[in-house]
Amino acid sequence: MLENIKWLGHDTFKISGEKVIYTDPYNIKQPDKADIILITHEHYDHFSPEDISKILGPNTVLVLPSDCSGKINAKEFIVKPGDKLTVEGIEIEVVPAYNVNKKFHPKEKGWLGYIFKVAGKRIYIAGDTDYIPEMKNFKDVDIALLPVSGTYVMTADEAVQAALDIKPKVAVPMHYGSIVGSENDAKYFAEKLKGKIEVIILNQER
Repeated sequence: MLENIKWLGHDTFKISGEKVIYTDPYNIKQPDKADIILITHEHYDHFSPEDISKILGPNTVLVLPSDCSGKINAKEFIVKPGDKLTVEGIEIEVVPAYNVNKKFHPKEKGWLGYIFKVAGKRIYIAGDTDYIPEMKNFKDVDIALLPVSGTYVMTADEAVQAALDIKPKVAVPMHYGSIVGSENDAKYFAEKLKGKIEVIILNQER
């Protein structure tokens, strides 16, 4: 399944399966057509109308929180933590994403992560979050895409604790190398989980 996941930097992934799914398109270099775009929250490096326009087709569906709604001319599903829905045949669970020891992403904003199923695999995109108690309740995650940079999100050490709670088959570090964080954060995360959870560091696609 990992061969169908392309990391485009920061929190942007292109996942190909039954449908083409993008998460938080930002700094998109190549025009494309997405079937589904998952938006975690309204910050410019996650909700970028300019970048969304580069992958928007006539039938593209946006899944997003209410504070991002109405800003793109496309079909929308407005969601909140706890929602479950099926979009274009893709099962999606909406989960919380928030900070516990900083103020960039307050819980009351209702911002998001997603667990969605592609080619029989459950993929978790964490969004901008700290290590939060709800992670203990995420079930049957095959691939977890986790921020590791600190500053606005959890540190690599906190991401290790998140991975141990979630127990994915594979963990993929993200949210480093562009605005904050470096590959050293990803390598540290992988080293700390060695022998416990498989970590794959994806090369950023250009």
